Amino acid sequence: RQHKKGKKMNRYAKGSSPKGGARNGSESKSGGFRFMSMCSFFVVACMALRVATSPSATNQPTNTPSLRTEKTKQSSSTSSINDDDDLNKKYDICMVGAGLSASVLAERYASQLGKSVLMIEKRNHIGGNCFDYIDEDTGIRVSKYGAHLFHTQYKDVEEYITQFSTWTPYEHKVRAMVNGKYVPIPVNIETVNTLFDLDIKNKEEMSEWLEKEQVHLKDGKEAEDSEQVALSRVGQRLYDLIFKPYTFKQWAKYPQELGPEVLSRIPVRDDFEDRYFSDPFQALPAHGYTKVFEDMLSSSLITVKTSTDYFDIKDKLRCGKLYFTGPIDAYFAYKGWPKLEYRSLDFERVVEKKKDFYQPNFVVNYPQEESGDYTRIVEYKHLLDQKSDDTIYFIERSKDGGEPYYPVPNKKNKDLFAKY
Repeated sequence: RQHKKGKKMNRYAKGSSPKGGARNGSESKSGGFRFMSMCSFFVVACMALRVATSPSATNQPTNTPSLRTEKTKQSSSTSSINDDDDLNKKYDICMVGAGLSASVLAERYASQLGKSVLMIEKRNHIGGNCFDYIDEDTGIRVSKYGAHLFHTQYKDVEEYITQFSTWTPYEHKVRAMVNGKYVPIPVNIETVNTLFDLDIKNKEEMSEWLEKEQVHLKDGKEAEDSEQVALSRVGQRLYDLIFKPYTFKQWAKYPQELGPEVLSRIPVRDDFEDRYFSDPFQALPAHGYTKVFEDMLSSSLITVKTSTDYFDIKDKLRCGKLYFTGPIDAYFAYKGWPKLEYRSLDFERVVEKKKDFYQPNFVVNYPQEESGDYTRIVEYKHLLDQKSDDTIYFIERSKDGGEPYYPVPNKKNKDLFAKY
């Protein structure tokens, strides 16, 4: 975006959005308005930062001992970085939200253009869904809103993010419990060999096997839904074992009810590669994501107000430009249109005392119905060589209602989003 004075904003603060994401709003009399929606999942960062949340899934195997389940306990978070309560002060920039998109923009405006920034966050912490903390019972760092992995193919993005805190190399590997066996996800040669008792040895043999399994559309037609995508890539057997039941758990809809982009994003490997991502830079912040946001927002030009609802104080604000990073239907609620359909997550916290590890990997997915109603289990002790006599893990379930995490990618929802 071109700045008023002719300076170009750095690429990290570009308000571009991926296909289907939010677009800029119209200029307002107060100086300007920019809109960013959760539908685009980190709009600003889409060009510069890739923070990925692997799909949720889990339930313990049948031989699991009795578990102690509690409500999430967390150490106290920063309630405010700047305690100035004078909301009547004029700011060059106002940010609604203190997650990744808003924080990158705020940092760029302050450090590159010397602009004053007010950040208004409804939650009692910064960092959005990346917020993490030290669990009081175990001393293990956990994430409040599910697993987040940082990866990028861009060198300048790597150089940018590593300015904030220290980063430790980490390559994410996911396993799924299918037919009582742990298999790699995404599907690779090991997955197929384990599930079907085969001995595929190389790419050529894997490609030949896939070709026999795949169900191709007639007359070269393009896939119209995610079922057609999955069948054309992995065939009926893998679709029935993994893709179909997991999709229903995640979305409460079968693949044939969802757009083709849902399962098009899931890679299928023709080798033994078991990393979830292939980007050259993959890492985790050594001191947690919250520390990254604290460093990012440390400028004296940035004022952060947590536990503050924008809609309660919006008439008091004096802003040169306003960026809204919440759900688009929340901003335009006054129009009385239907709400967009989102899926949310429920996190069941489990602590096991005097236990090394509960599962073999950081994330284990549970696609099949017989494994339970959850989608995955996340055990944070696997990360960053954390030491504890105990372990803690979170059983994740997808649900309607609650925090709006995932916009449902069906035609009805897309059409409503376009209307907004």
